[in-house]
Amino acid sequence: MTDALAALGWSAFEADQLGDADLGLTPARISSVNRRNVNALGTDAPLRLVADPGISTASFAVGDWVLCDRAAAHLVRRLDRRSLLQRGAEHRTGQRQLIAANLDTLFIVTSCNADFNVARLERYLALAHDADIAPAILLTKADQTEEADGYIVQARALGDLPVLAINAKGADVTDTLASWCGPGQTVALVGSSGVGKTTLANALTGRTDATQDIREDDARGRHTTTKRSLHALPTGGWLIDTPGMRGLAVADVTAGIDATFPEISALTGACRFRDCLHDGEPGCAVQAAVEAGLIDADRVRRYRKLRAEDAQATESVAASHARKRRTGKSGKPPARRR
Repeated sequence: MTDALAALGWSAFEADQLGDADLGLTPARISSVNRRNVNALGTDAPLRLVADPGISTASFAVGDWVLCDRAAAHLVRRLDRRSLLQRGAEHRTGQRQLIAANLDTLFIVTSCNADFNVARLERYLALAHDADIAPAILLTKADQTEEADGYIVQARALGDLPVLAINAKGADVTDTLASWCGPGQTVALVGSSGVGKTTLANALTGRTDATQDIREDDARGRHTTTKRSLHALPTGGWLIDTPGMRGLAVADVTAGIDATFPEISALTGACRFRDCLHDGEPGCAVQAAVEAGLIDADRVRRYRKLRAEDAQATESVAASHARKRRTGKSGKPPARRR
């Protein structure tokens, strides 16, 4: 493993995947994904690579490691990922959208204003936990409210994870986040539009990208970042910047949901019924804990909602057809009689 590759985030995990057949191929890390090609970073120069016909660029994520034939600008194969952040597609299709690969830390950014939403934070945490990415919550605009402490308490109640209230425009942002942004480490910023992600990205990278104002009535902003991209940090790390995400569907992240709600998942095995939904069934250990004041009822409600959505989104097409046959529901409108 060369120092130049290590500086890009290369590790023994990637090196162990190389074999004799890969001799002569060049490792590179994807920095952005386009419709017909991908941009990547090599040890000495940026590259623009094209995959074989029939391979969609949608199957690659920013942060992926690939092997390429530099002379032909040909992407030969993608290496296995250490981690992959992805979300379910809209409308609960079960298809997932790749967000970022080979992350070490996910910075979940929200504001100390109307943007703050516990349920949305739990969704981000479920995605991060399921991908084995360490999450940290960044509360921006803490300097613009007298109620910052209340937001901090709510965020810290979501689990044993770092919660930092920061001024995204403050001179100390780089120092505050430095421990996550060291040489070879990769972080990503996710959150809604208008929460200060671009301001934070500018502070971390030294760029001067323009930012957008937010609406005063709901604290929503317009998209400043329009596509995912990989950027070098002066601290030696790497930042994957992402567009604001309002829709955040989940799919096949049961383990991540359980890790996000550990006080609930720890009790599910004690319920009388194995398939207990924790919604009034007899012998439900979770509801007993709610009645005893040990678990917050709102947390259980959000847990149930996420588990139900996840189950529906991950249901296979075959299982869906079988269920419709059993119930007599085709999912199609009745034929019009002539």
